Amino acid sequence: MAAPLKRCLLRRRDGREQHGVAASCLRELRDKARGILAIDKAREPITLVLAEDGTIVDDEDYFLCLPSNTKFVALAKNEKWSSRTLDSGTGWLSESVDEVDGAVEKWKQLARQLKDDLSNIILMSEEDLQVLIDVPRSDLAEELAQSQTKIQVLQDTLQQVLDRREEERQSRQLLELYLEALKNEGSILSKVAESETVPRKEMDVVDAGTSSTGPSAKTALSDQILAALKEKPAPELCLDSQDLELVLKEDTQALASALRWDKQKAEALQQACDQELSKRLQQVQTLHSLRSTSKGKKTLPWGDWLSSKRKK
Repeated sequence: MAAPLKRCLLRRRDGREQHGVAASCLRELRDKARGILAIDKAREPITLVLAEDGTIVDDEDYFLCLPSNTKFVALAKNEKWSSRTLDSGTGWLSESVDEVDGAVEKWKQLARQLKDDLSNIILMSEEDLQVLIDVPRSDLAEELAQSQTKIQVLQDTLQQVLDRREEERQSRQLLELYLEALKNEGSILSKVAESETVPRKEMDVVDAGTSSTGPSAKTALSDQILAALKEKPAPELCLDSQDLELVLKEDTQALASALRWDKQKAEALQQACDQELSKRLQQVQTLHSLRSTSKGKKTLPWGDWLSSKRKK
């Protein structure tokens, strides 16, 4: 009667892929390891060790005593097991956990900012606002030590702030389109008039002068901020206040070079960022004034703050 098959998991020393196999004995498991893991015969003999602690498995009876789905590492000639072997095999798992922990840590940091001062909502970027909106209500309530009813009101307020920024962005886009249409219309009429009076040679000279660009300059802004400035409509609305300050501190010529814009367009962007930052700081000052007059309390009550925010 043939010996029963035992389910096993195989991988190489530095590999991440696991292979499920079934073998009735240790010799059969080695043979399958050679084929599945593509170990050259020149690198034999193959040593099988337990993945969890590196125990060498070379006894048939011991192999039969092992439970199903035991994890094995196949070592070729002159290879040795070490604790790093286990780390490399599960490294992808720790990286994934780190990413999840990072996301959790981010919303908790943002929540703590609100716990310290609710007016920080005004200073947050659109991305940060969306992160807090997406947090489960029960988790946010526990972190902020507030009832779920108040957290629902808070998340509704965060969504309203996002919606208002989007409405403002769309309004600015419509205004820009209208102004651009007027500019194009005036430009067409101007070109028609110039074509009748200005010699072509002189126009060529003017064009050559305006097409030149100065040397590129370095910028201290991150790639993420530059991408937002270049790709987002009304980018000042999506940045947080710290990023707005960085844009304002940036040299205009360096900013223009980094964005591949002309200096006039970069100046207009910095002016827009300055106006948005000033508006947010003014709103924060207004809320702080409300706080100082609210019954002498250290912080403005949640209900009163959110009510006043919705009225704005």
